[in-house]
Amino acid sequence: MLIPIYKCLAGAILVVSLAVEPAFADHTFRYAFQGGLHSLDPYSRNETFSFGTLGNVYEGLTRRGADLAILPGLAVKWELLEPTRWRFHLREGVKFHNGNDFTAEDVVFSANRVRSEGSDLKTRIPADAKFEIVDDHTVDVVLSSPNPILHYEWDSWAMLDKEWVEATDSVPVTSASEDVLSTISLETNGTGPFRITEHDPGLKTVFEANSDWWDTANKQFNISRAELTTIASDSTRVAALLSGDMDMVYPIPVQDIKRIEADPATRALTGPELRTIFLGMDQKRDQLLYSDVKGKNPFQDKRVRQAFYQAINVDAIRHKIMRDLSTPASLLISPFMFANASQFERLEYDPEAAKRLLAEAGYPDGFEIGMDCPVDRYVNDEAICQAVAAMLARIGIKVNLDIQPAAQYFGRILSSGGFDTSFYLLGWTPSSYDSWNVLANLYGCRDEAGNGGMFNIGGYCNGAVDDLLPRILVENDPDERLDLITRAYETAADDVAYIPLHQQGLAWGVAEGTEVVQRADNVVMLHHVTKD
Repeated sequence: MLIPIYKCLAGAILVVSLAVEPAFADHTFRYAFQGGLHSLDPYSRNETFSFGTLGNVYEGLTRRGADLAILPGLAVKWELLEPTRWRFHLREGVKFHNGNDFTAEDVVFSANRVRSEGSDLKTRIPADAKFEIVDDHTVDVVLSSPNPILHYEWDSWAMLDKEWVEATDSVPVTSASEDVLSTISLETNGTGPFRITEHDPGLKTVFEANSDWWDTANKQFNISRAELTTIASDSTRVAALLSGDMDMVYPIPVQDIKRIEADPATRALTGPELRTIFLGMDQKRDQLLYSDVKGKNPFQDKRVRQAFYQAINVDAIRHKIMRDLSTPASLLISPFMFANASQFERLEYDPEAAKRLLAEAGYPDGFEIGMDCPVDRYVNDEAICQAVAAMLARIGIKVNLDIQPAAQYFGRILSSGGFDTSFYLLGWTPSSYDSWNVLANLYGCRDEAGNGGMFNIGGYCNGAVDDLLPRILVENDPDERLDLITRAYETAADDVAYIPLHQQGLAWGVAEGTEVVQRADNVVMLHHVTKD
């Protein structure tokens, strides 16, 4: 059965509120993240920090509450007229930040643009879905087959102002792997509670409250301005919080949680996150791009993939690197979002078995492999990669690490030239909070044109899994759908398609007098922030 994530995590939403009256009211919220916000085009990067941050400016037809429940957004309601026809009733009186009215024409334009070349959010809408304007505030979506989760990811599909985008020559989507910027990459025009007034890509972004927001009458925030700063260094980020320069920083190193808790002016927020951290392997190319093995691809042999898996001690990573703020994973989805997760177990950590598997596969002395990792995207990402490299060295695998800032890292491994990596670390939070997102994006077979799993970077492909995907998408019976999903995960797990590591925990640092809602998707929504 489908289990709503908001029910599973209702008790996991954490809020800090310290009611100490300051000498004067400062309603500027200053916060820092480890990575940078680069392009402001909401379709450039399908990555939680980017579309989550821009979700303060742009809005979808739906939105998510603090507990991640689906709520009406720019659509006040929706209904299923037929098994393949949905009707969305749009909110009237909504204006974009430039004063233009939000209408059905903007929805149709946004639907076409999000599925266009360069968009990283193509999977938000079925490729063959047809959007029909009924009137200025009603849109029908006609599908080729039923889709019970059509709108599950629409909180992160931003509605754009057709007139503004066309007038600024911003119709083509700027890909995350490109350096060419358009107006929409540097400026915004949404309908949300905040507008961006300053943006220095990758360094600092300033938000101002939108007094004309359609939901101002029900607003729960009192900040008038927010300043987001990139602070890549963990120690510098923590120092900025403790010195009072920042009202919030995230993430905070797990080793600094006690230090932050000990300061009477700050507090650490911790809780479960839905993101799974995992390792991927290029299984598609006949020869790896970055390896000393020539003429063949070791990762095309299941024994090699399993050897890598069994050489990695996730418990050591949990205790020594994550300081117990992680949960070892057996799948690429959090147990909160998959009812049958308990049926799956990790392969046993066994370096001796890993050595035997390598020998059986024809690599008794191991081999060299390049590994790509981000340095400022996930909790302790660099340390995790270094630990993985050390563990693989014990079975004869020499790992040549290439650690880069997130912007360069994603630009490379998602490059339009074709996924420039052989072995990599990635994190994934399904924006629909449903297994379809995981399976379609990470397991769907990818053809030479790049069609299929958009984030199946390693090119894993099993026809049995691929055949299940369209059935999972259209199945309305929850028990049958759960069975299909389970079968897909079973097949992929048996293939050792990926190496799951853990679901990382959330750790934020918040200053006295500030109230912040910690959502389990690690998104900071400014309309949930108040400051004394």
